[in-house]
Amino acid sequence: MKSLEPRLTSLSHGGGCGCKIAPAVLSEILKGTLQMPIPKELMVGIATADDAAVYRLNDEQALIATTDFFMPIVDDPHEFGRIAATNAISDVYAMGGRPILALALVGMPINVLSTETIGKVLEGGASVCRAAGIPIAGGHTIDSVEAIYGLVVLGLVHPDRVKRNDGARKGDVMILGKPVGVGILSAALKKEALDEAGYASMIHNTTKLNTPGPELAELEGVHALTDVTGFGLAGHALEIARGADLTAQIKWADVPLLPGVTDLIKAGMVTGASGRNWDGYGQDVSLAVNLGAECKTLLTDPQTSGGLLVCCAPEAVQDVLAIFKKHDFGHASVIGQITEKQAARLVVV
Repeated sequence: MKSLEPRLTSLSHGGGCGCKIAPAVLSEILKGTLQMPIPKELMVGIATADDAAVYRLNDEQALIATTDFFMPIVDDPHEFGRIAATNAISDVYAMGGRPILALALVGMPINVLSTETIGKVLEGGASVCRAAGIPIAGGHTIDSVEAIYGLVVLGLVHPDRVKRNDGARKGDVMILGKPVGVGILSAALKKEALDEAGYASMIHNTTKLNTPGPELAELEGVHALTDVTGFGLAGHALEIARGADLTAQIKWADVPLLPGVTDLIKAGMVTGASGRNWDGYGQDVSLAVNLGAECKTLLTDPQTSGGLLVCCAPEAVQDVLAIFKKHDFGHASVIGQITEKQAARLVVV
């Protein structure tokens, strides 16, 4: 009789984008790499912690290259594959590009998981790539202690339409494409405290491709674009503010939240990554005194396959929202603005 396999989430010390190395530690690790020689064709590198690298091929095309992989955030192998693939492809959309192909990155404990389970992970990822219209053209596999899956994704964009995370301008409006709270739901799932509705909400949010990206990039009024992932809404808003040498101001009441996350926080469903995120950048954040602990937790909550964060001119807001609506992003919301530089790079009111 075949033995029962362990829950996928039991094999990982941290799931989804909650696996990311803490911001402060990552900064220390990468500080020496900025001294490397940079070819003139490299339009976007690691200087501003952007979503992907962009290399100019010619006057009409630039190549986008990115990779993302992590340990299981859910126990269903097919859904794990879908979430990981959606998350990886998002970085191409966040640069304003269209994906063209992917390579699979697979690390699995082959003495613990069956080939059937591993195959379901890969098929989940392949199903998302089919939805995005790209092939998985190759990849690499290893025998790993923890289950790991993700993709290398390549895309193309016109050099004039590359949307970096450092292009925001004073007076820009900030628009968020997806609600936040994925890390809270994943923590509840791991503790077997997430109900059926919460699970369905989590899967829907994390497997929705950020397809508005290329159309948003065509709008002249869109000045900066990124996606919200492991460093949380606060972390990625700070990257935008630092890159522009300005301050981002978020109106907390306008930030869309996944259903039930506030109650789950009160019940203790919080990821360890949330605290590490705050330790890494909390000194640059100013929270209004009337905002409670739930706000701080959700600002730093790691988002796996999170939404696009757009900075655009006020006159482009309706066009941006219309594109989100066209792609069925019903939670897309104006959440704040870019202001002149203040003592705190992120102000939450």
